Amino acid sequence: MHIVFAASECSPWAKSGGMADVVSALPRALAKLGHRVSVFLPYYRQVAKVVPKPKVVLQSVTIPFPSYNRFVRILDGGIAGEVQTYFVDCAEFFDREEFYGTPSGDYPDNAERFGLLCRAVIEASKILGVPDVFHVHDWQASMIPIMLGSIYYFDPVLRHVPAVQTIHNAGFQGWFPPQAIEKLLLPWDLFTVDKLEHFDKVDFLKGGVVYADAITTVSRKYAEELQTAEFGNGLDGVFRKRSGDLLGITNGIDSEEWNPATDSHIAAHYTVQNLAGKKECRRDLLHAYGFENVSDDTAVIGVVSRFATQKGSDFIVEIMDRLAKEDMVLVILGSGEEYYERLLVEMAERHPAKVRVQVKFDNVMAHKIEAGADIFLMPSRYEPGGLNQLYSLKYGTIPVVRATGGLDDTIEEQPNGEGNGFKFWGYSADAFLEAVQRALGTFRNKEQWTAMVRRGMAQNFSWDKPAAEYVRVYERVITNRS
Repeated sequence: MHIVFAASECSPWAKSGGMADVVSALPRALAKLGHRVSVFLPYYRQVAKVVPKPKVVLQSVTIPFPSYNRFVRILDGGIAGEVQTYFVDCAEFFDREEFYGTPSGDYPDNAERFGLLCRAVIEASKILGVPDVFHVHDWQASMIPIMLGSIYYFDPVLRHVPAVQTIHNAGFQGWFPPQAIEKLLLPWDLFTVDKLEHFDKVDFLKGGVVYADAITTVSRKYAEELQTAEFGNGLDGVFRKRSGDLLGITNGIDSEEWNPATDSHIAAHYTVQNLAGKKECRRDLLHAYGFENVSDDTAVIGVVSRFATQKGSDFIVEIMDRLAKEDMVLVILGSGEEYYERLLVEMAERHPAKVRVQVKFDNVMAHKIEAGADIFLMPSRYEPGGLNQLYSLKYGTIPVVRATGGLDDTIEEQPNGEGNGFKFWGYSADAFLEAVQRALGTFRNKEQWTAMVRRGMAQNFSWDKPAAEYVRVYERVITNRS
């Protein structure tokens, strides 16, 4: 079958979160199964720096707006892993410093920007090849199922083409003033409580959930959590109404990029059968963070994260003084909310012998932490899928996580270290610290610890199984439409 992906991010061209990794890896896994896959994403300024002069596939696609038209080009992003990538080029909307906004706030024309992206994908697909199914990601691409179910409803070419909506994080929904309906030339009858209206705003994600033929999210647990008031972000009733079409499929990881046996970013390679290289990676990581003479009996704890309350940065700050009393050193990498950046740096200054922080995004250092740390912390308030806990398992670095979303699905704590990690329930810093202390206690039992490391590394987190599950979703919605 032919599957068209539409998203606002895709590695390696444009990335601010885990969605970019999924939109990169899942199409390649589907192509391996014999399917034709095309991916559309905006031709951001950041993309243009990497792909400066791509071939023009379509010189002019007309996108109507009130009182005037915009004209976009479709550019050839090339074929990699048997997946065709296209860029939607509209310099007025996408030639900007950031994807979605500046530190002072979101771009005020984001509704028009991503509404244009969606209409351009639909129009380009009519020329380049009508798919059997559209697979759209998060609110930025949600206008595709909305448009297919409204203004394109009577299009004889597209009328029977279904759309699958994937939700990577329901905390971001794309809320806009009611005037967005007019700006995107949508009928006003979409602005009702059972369609796009949400507290007198146009809610792109809500519309995608209402109009999509199927809704998927990135873990089984998160699919359940979305139907609760705590995690549904105001859409729990909508998710419950569509529960029969809502499915959680746990993400895989890109085993070409994240593999300790082949990773070019780490100091030494190692496998589940031969762990010797992990000790060299640990030494390299400690050196990179300026630690000297750290005993083999001292646990190295790593964090790679966006600094935000959602990611549990408040927990890390809250337990820091008590954690520093343990036999461990802590290396932290990330950036995010200025408040947490400042607090974490202050904590490192307070405990210079135990804690080091690098405030930046650094892909090479992220690989070094996954390979060189013994323990990895993910105390997220909520985590729809999570990828770092999977990278950690692959690299023999034991995760300590909060039991939410994909973290709860993939990490199992058992008595006597029989699981693959450590979990805490509820939202309590004390419970988090106790889970870290359980991990440190097990670390001191080298035989038990090595068995846990090998158990995690032996698990299969490739995209093969998730890709097959997505194919079944596509087949179901195509059958339902035929």
